[in-house]
Amino acid sequence: MPVQIGLDDVSAGYANRAVLRQLTAHIPAFTTTAVVGPNGSGKSTLLGVMAGVIPVTAGTVEHRTGGRAAFVVQRSRAADVLPLTVRDAVAMGRWGRRGLWRRSSRRDREVVERSMERLGITSLAHRQLGELSGGQRQRALVAQGLAQEADLLLLDEPTTGLDAAAERLIADVLADVTAEGVTVVQATHDLTAARAAGHVLLLQEGRLWAEGAPDGTLTDRVVEEVWRLPRRAS
Repeated sequence: MPVQIGLDDVSAGYANRAVLRQLTAHIPAFTTTAVVGPNGSGKSTLLGVMAGVIPVTAGTVEHRTGGRAAFVVQRSRAADVLPLTVRDAVAMGRWGRRGLWRRSSRRDREVVERSMERLGITSLAHRQLGELSGGQRQRALVAQGLAQEADLLLLDEPTTGLDAAAERLIADVLADVTAEGVTVVQATHDLTAARAAGHVLLLQEGRLWAEGAPDGTLTDRVVEEVWRLPRRAS
């Protein structure tokens, strides 16, 4: 399987605080990679490095293509300071393709409508983003990511705080976009979702603990070791 991103001996962090340490891994193209690990293990930092918004302090990051990644964060602060409707927020995903000041084309509008439809938020298009529930807002942010039509979609805990129906919807959408040729990387605390992915990166204290197919990576023994869970009686 071709590689979308290669990370070689990568270190990164914030303000003299190291988070990732000498991490070497690869992201296969055209599938979903789940990034898992305990809180503070470096999942969000790794996504930021892949997106190019967090610089590395050592090592290299190589992308298969030169296109921009679509990066869906866990919460957007824009809703707290700007009077954005859901449609406005999703349409922001087109800025990278058409520029900030150019008018939306018919194609832009079609992509925005389709992205909202896929996430089940068309009926919310005229609502203010700041008025939405956490789950509705998260679906709007995922729709914004889809609207970018990037070949790499990075998501930081996209289903945190969602109900089961919304989790299934986002999981189905991500499965659809990978089938369409998009590479998806999602940081998640949900081991059930991680076990349904095509590839797993397991982090522990900023280092890569294990990498590979979920059935060989997220065994009960490995999960217990990494999360330091008490062993079940045999």
